[in-house]
Amino acid sequence: MNASQSSLVPLPRIAIVGAGPGGLLCARVLQRRGLSVTVYDLDTSLTARHEGGSLDLHADSGQLAMAEAGLLQEFLERARIEGQAQRRYSASGLLEAEFLPNPDERGAPEIDRGTLRHLLAESLNPGTIQWGHKLHAVLPLGDGSHRLTFANGETAETDLLIGADGAWSKVRPLLSSAQPQHTGVVFLTVRYDDVETHHPEIARLVGDGLMVVKGPDGDATGRSIWAQRSGNGSVTGYFTFRADPDWAEQIGLTLTDRAAVVAWLQEQYQSWSPLFMPLLTETDVGFVNRPIVALPAPLTWDRVKGVTLLGDAAHVMPPLGQGVNLALQDAADLAVAISEEPNVDRALQRYEERMLPRAGRIATEVNAGFTQLFSAEPGEAPDRTAELAGYRSAVESKR
Repeated sequence: MNASQSSLVPLPRIAIVGAGPGGLLCARVLQRRGLSVTVYDLDTSLTARHEGGSLDLHADSGQLAMAEAGLLQEFLERARIEGQAQRRYSASGLLEAEFLPNPDERGAPEIDRGTLRHLLAESLNPGTIQWGHKLHAVLPLGDGSHRLTFANGETAETDLLIGADGAWSKVRPLLSSAQPQHTGVVFLTVRYDDVETHHPEIARLVGDGLMVVKGPDGDATGRSIWAQRSGNGSVTGYFTFRADPDWAEQIGLTLTDRAAVVAWLQEQYQSWSPLFMPLLTETDVGFVNRPIVALPAPLTWDRVKGVTLLGDAAHVMPPLGQGVNLALQDAADLAVAISEEPNVDRALQRYEERMLPRAGRIATEVNAGFTQLFSAEPGEAPDRTAELAGYRSAVESKR
């Protein structure tokens, strides 16, 4: 269904809702293959919010998708090989395990979320992304096309609607009544800026990549601390524990009251090594409550004419390194199918027959792994050597 076929088959009007990595990469591949597409996003601009955090793109999935988009080299130039490092400490302060990548390790290099989003957005034709378009309603028009109504009052009609609008997708209800469910775990998120200068103890503790401190075996709270270095010199921290989404309200804690939150954290982690105390007290950005949610897995749906989902809209799962890679795989597979099949129906059939089983298998594994990770049972030390080795060969033919 590429542009060369336009004299035989009218090219579909394609709308993507959501300008995250998946939606943007899908648009990029479609444009490379001669198709027009419009991306709608609720953000007012590319720089409207702090993206936060870091992502690792796997050589056998996310990097293959970047290669399909013609952006693999640009990704590698911006990615951080050293960001693949991992450390695991005990609550007593003992370094239990450490992974240090080789200088040429390309298995799963890290890239800041904002950097990846900018790379993808800037690769698109001018005007592709319509910022400030929060989807308000979708009306099926009866022939596979849909009318989109946005909060700003504008409307648009499309022959193919792609929901890339995340966990709380407004496109998903067209396909499934499933809604994300709370996993029972929350991440209390913080940030430390310019750590080498202002937080040297944290910089030494975290290193170049990810640091995980798991609570004592048998700790019924599932308490742990995660911290990850970003390319901009900051570290994002996560205090994790089992609790209801509204746990702070339940105990009368106001998250904007920094002193009160720090005092509460000090009480919760008082038996842990003093080594980790700077993570509790030296935050530069306020505390954000992030309840971790997941869709039922495996999630499937009956095919609906003219609409599909990708990324978190289709299979949101806990943040254990698979989400963005699946989203990019989805995006590349869908765009290629649209460009190669004779019509939208065939393209969606081909895409969903591949995506749904893959996502279902991975989401089931991730959900189970996340439950185990935050159980009271002893955990395994992180060892990414075999994992990273398995990523390498898949991408070599695409370079």
